[in-house]
This record gives sequence, structure tokens and C-alpha cells, in this order.
Amino acid sequence: MKLSIAVSTPDARFSALALKGSFDDTFSLAKQAGFDGVEIAIKNPADFDARHIKSKLGAHGLELYAIGTGRAFGEEGLSFSDPDIKVRLAAIERIKRQIDFGAELGAAIIIGLILGKNPVTSESEDWAVEALRECAEYAVPADVTLVLEPINRYETSFIKTVDECLRFLDMVGVKSCKILLDSFHMNIEEASMEDSIRKAGARTAHVHVADSNRWHPGAGHIDFGSFVSTLKEIGYNHCLSAEMLPHPEPAVAARNTVAHLKKIIGA
Repeated sequence: MKLSIAVSTPDARFSALALKGSFDDTFSLAKQAGFDGVEIAIKNPADFDARHIKSKLGAHGLELYAIGTGRAFGEEGLSFSDPDIKVRLAAIERIKRQIDFGAELGAAIIIGLILGKNPVTSESEDWAVEALRECAEYAVPADVTLVLEPINRYETSFIKTVDECLRFLDMVGVKSCKILLDSFHMNIEEASMEDSIRKAGARTAHVHVADSNRWHPGAGHIDFGSFVSTLKEIGYNHCLSAEMLPHPEPAVAARNTVAHLKKIIGA
């Protein structure tokens, strides 16, 4: 398995991004810490040049595994389940542009908070399903994977568990949609993280890692040996991407993540 870390520009409000700064600076820090690649959290791809990012990745010898989209919800209020159709249409349009961006960079697109935090009703669920289906169908010819992330109950009212995610994906019914497993959220919501990983099985396409306190792996009580072993059991061999708080400080969090996980994955 490869190791990745989520990075973003310094204006990002989301706290669980250990490395924030220019992409040149964050890519440099990620490489120095020993990561194989990164995922980038960007609000609007129109603000960035994919060719420039690709050149920076190449200069630092890094892969790009995924693009996070939650900032569009957290900072602009765009969501698939908003009662206002204009907001829903804007959210769909934003994700389509993220898909175009991902196609240029060879990266998956993360679908998490963009689902919204509105109360789950049959109506709001239908809106979200229809929106994700439209985006997923758009992603098929671009050969871009959308990864749907269950998020804990304190941050969303939508998809919280692997069971809910599987049900939702079955409702969407498009092959470009897969599952993103996140150890921090799973530790809160799943009765057994290992059993839930097995349920997700081959539909797992991306994995976030943070410990039980959302610090770097090894700083809390999650058994990452068992977590990684179960991922291997289902045949997952992609990356483990750290999405965590910048504690005790960003560079230390990054180095500690690599040190802890490399012992487990045998790298």
C-alpha cells in the first residue's frame, strides 16, 4: 500500500488538514515526511491550473490520489440535499467541474459533506441520490471514480455507516461510485471496523486514516494493524491517505504518520 496525505491551500477552514500552504510547500513537506502521494482539498477547480499542479507533483515525485470537495459545502453552502434547487444545481455543476479536473490529473473525486447536513427525509434523500447519479453518470466517460465517504453523526445527518453507504450507492446505481472508508469516522459509527471493511469489500476505492482523537495514526487507540490487515484481506492495495489534525504540529504529524504506518504495512 502507498501512503498519502491530504493537503490544502492556507485559506481552507476545515481543521483536519495537517498540511496547509502553497502546493509547492505542502508537496515538499509531504515528500520530506516520506509520503508517496497526496490528495488535495480544493473549493473550486476553476481557481487552479491542472497542468501547473501536475508539474509540481512531478517535481516532487508525488502521485495525486484524490480531490476533496467538502470545502464547497463548508465554505459556500453547496449541497446535493438543499431544499433550494438552485443550490443543488450549483453543487452538481461544481462536482462536474471537479470531475473534469480529476480526469486531467488522474484522481478520484471525494463525495462527503457535499451531500449536505439537512435532515434526512425521503425527499432530501431523493434529491441527493438524483444529484449523485447525475454526477456519477457524467464521470463514467471521463473514467473518474467518485468515492462516497460515510461521516460520523456529529458532522452530518446523511451517510454515517458502511451499511448506509452501500444502500445509498445501490440507489444511485452507477458503476463509477465506490466507497471511501475513514478510520476516524468508522471508530465512532461502526460496531466493528473490521466487519464493516469486509462489507465494503471490493467496492472500497480510497481510505482515510486518522486515529481515534483525529491526530496522526499511533496517537490514539485505533488498532491500525488490524485495520490494515482487514483491508489486505479484501484485496485493497491502493493508498492510505492521512486526513488528520495538525497536532502536535504539521510536520511532526506527517512524519509520525509515515513512521507508524510503514511499520504496519511493511514498507
